[in-house]
Amino acid sequence: MKSLREKLSVGVSMLVAALMLCQPVCAQTQSNDETETTAQVKILPPAYNDEMLRLAEILGSLHYIRELCGADEGQLWRTQMEDLLQKEEPTPDRRAALIAHFNRGFRGFQSSYRECTSAAIEANERYLFEGSKLAGLISTRYGR
Repeated sequence: MKSLREKLSVGVSMLVAALMLCQPVCAQTQSNDETETTAQVKILPPAYNDEMLRLAEILGSLHYIRELCGADEGQLWRTQMEDLLQKEEPTPDRRAALIAHFNRGFRGFQSSYRECTSAAIEANERYLFEGSKLAGLISTRYGR
């Protein structure tokens, strides 16, 4: 039986593969100016944006808490986040939001946990479970 860490890692890998197939959703609008009509393209965030932001936060949290609790995984969770960013190729604003959520997860756990307590271990397990679930959901629901 796979551990939650393995399930999340596989789920994130599946998500990275699915993101390689996704295209940004665009909506085209036209403004009618008296002197000239110009077409503007507005790039909408993907339908899975909220789930991705939460996943980014979870990856940041895991990056901190797993090291604190001696998982000895090095930069695994930061690397997972970098892979997601590279494959998805988000707009600069969306990229900044994803990074901000990763950092928020890291700093939130950093301010809450100074040592590996039973509560930290429980949080780690819950975040591994939620992250695995989200990664699978995004790749199966929104992947092609």
